[in-house]
Amino acid sequence: MKILKIDHLGIAVKSIDAGKNFWTDALGLSYEGSETVVEQKVTTAFFPVGESEVELLESTAPDGPIARYLDKKGEGIQHVAFRVENIEAALSELKEKGIRLIDEQPRIGAGGAKIAFLHPKSTNGVLVELCQRD
Repeated sequence: MKILKIDHLGIAVKSIDAGKNFWTDALGLSYEGSETVVEQKVTTAFFPVGESEVELLESTAPDGPIARYLDKKGEGIQHVAFRVENIEAALSELKEKGIRLIDEQPRIGAGGAKIAFLHPKSTNGVLVELCQRD
């Protein structure tokens, strides 16, 4: 498996509109717009930082994964995403190493990226996302 870089940090927020002001006004980052990923019940907003990004995540449904995260832990860093060269090969390698996978196969996430999550029980409590952008 080849990890190319940290692709983004996912931050759960109650409201992108309220949350984006810190990233734009205080830190001076550019807001690249938002996108709703219906199947994941989330709206995302990206703020580029060098070769990586900050991703704000707002739930679109009370039963969505971000809503459950907010209920349990409140606003804050929800996941770290690593860009990989070949996501299918990375998932296969990690599975062989005994890493518990949330996604056995990649799915399509924001921006059309192939994504898959690793279970926090195998990663010392950190939700890890792998992503591949072609």
